[in-house]
Amino acid sequence: MLYRILVSGVILAGSVLLSACQSGGSGVQPAEPPADAVRESELRAYCPPVSLRDGTAFYTTYERGGEGDPDRVIYLSSIAETTRACKYGQGAGSVTVAIAGKVVPGPKGRAGNVTLPIRIVMLRGTEVIHSQLYNHPVAVADVSGATQFVLTVPDIPVPGGIDRGVTLIAGFDEGGGR
Repeated sequence: MLYRILVSGVILAGSVLLSACQSGGSGVQPAEPPADAVRESELRAYCPPVSLRDGTAFYTTYERGGEGDPDRVIYLSSIAETTRACKYGQGAGSVTVAIAGKVVPGPKGRAGNVTLPIRIVMLRGTEVIHSQLYNHPVAVADVSGATQFVLTVPDIPVPGGIDRGVTLIAGFDEGGGR
C-alpha cells in the first residue's frame, strides 16, 4: 500500500510540473531591448572606415614669422587614431566620427591653447557629400610632455544611406587657419 501511495505521489508531482511547463512557464515575459540597443543587422552592416589622406596626419604651429624654421616650432600635432560609428535609417543614415591624437611642445613650446584645423570629408564615389572644417581647441598645460586630444563629431548625415560607395577622410587642413 505504501508503495502505491509513493508511486501516486510521484506521478501527481510530475503531472503538476509538466502542466506548469505547458501553460506558459513562470509567467515572466522576455524583456524588450532598449530603444538605443545595437541590432544584429547593424553589426553586420557596412560602416565606412576613416582614412587619413597622405600629408594630413601632422600639423606644425610656428612662432609668427617663423614658418618652416624647426627652431621656432611651438607645437607639433599628430593624429594617431580614427574611428566611426554608423546609424542606419530608411534612405538615410548618419556617421559619428572620432579623431584622437596628441600635441607635443616644440623648442618654443609654452603652456596655452592651440587650435587644430581638422577637416572631415565624406564622399560618395567622387562626389563630396560633406566637407567641414572643425577648429578644435586643445589646452596645453604641461610643456614637458604630450597633451592628448579627441575630437568627436556626432551624427554627420549621409543622404541616400550608407553603402560601400561612401568614403570618409579626415586630417589636418593646413589652409584651415592657425
